[in-house]
Amino acid sequence: MNLLKAFLLLIIFITPLNANTIYNLIKIPNLESYKINTNNKLKYFYAVSSFRLGVKKNIVCLNPGEKDLKIKYKTIYKNLSKYSYNFLKKINLKYIVLCENLSISGINTAGLPDNVMKTLILDIEFNEDYFERVIHHEVFHIINDQHKKLFNKNEWNKFNNSDFRYAACSTCTEKLGLKTYNKTNGFFTEYSKSTASEDMAEVYSHIIFFDKKEIDKISKIDPILKNKILYIKNKIKKINKIDKILKKKIKNIKNKIKKIDNSFTF
Repeated sequence: MNLLKAFLLLIIFITPLNANTIYNLIKIPNLESYKINTNNKLKYFYAVSSFRLGVKKNIVCLNPGEKDLKIKYKTIYKNLSKYSYNFLKKINLKYIVLCENLSISGINTAGLPDNVMKTLILDIEFNEDYFERVIHHEVFHIINDQHKKLFNKNEWNKFNNSDFRYAACSTCTEKLGLKTYNKTNGFFTEYSKSTASEDMAEVYSHIIFFDKKEIDKISKIDPILKNKILYIKNKIKKINKIDKILKKKIKNIKNKIKKIDNSFTF
């Protein structure tokens, strides 16, 4: 399977406009390549016509206009260039799909992450006021999906006041506002109050998008957010250290094997 994907990827480099090849790679129809040679090796595709996904075909996105695509690509590229190739590899993100008016069962959404297919679909027409920050919000969902054991909802819930409860799902609530509160009180936005995973994503997106001094200032006056910010930062550090941890484990295993071999020396 890995050899097949590598072969398909090679074909994309040779024939970047082959929609069938892209479909075989990430299972999304009606796409063409937009930019495949980037510093962090992310590959950008765009919808040349609308597409539907899912068992019930309830995921819909339309093809973007050429002018809007050109403008928004620059914004998306600038923000996603913050991530190194090594980090993207650790979170299993490789492909970005650009389209507009993305919706799931008729509900508009900024993005749709799929860490299995290493893909993030982004709606380039999503709310202009929060578009850049939302890019990082969606990246967090990729991170969370790839490293679910790291981000424990029970641990997270303990940061909130004891009488606070999240909704059952992000679409089961009217708390959808993305404007950053002037007075945070444990949450960056109204949407943060929808579910624990959306709260984590909002904290992460603010850490990435906001100036460090601004984040430090908020941490000093909001003890709940201070704990949440530290939690997310520490988990990201662990992801960044994955290579070192694996190398250490491999080294320990090799040393144990060596000791066993030596014990059988005559």
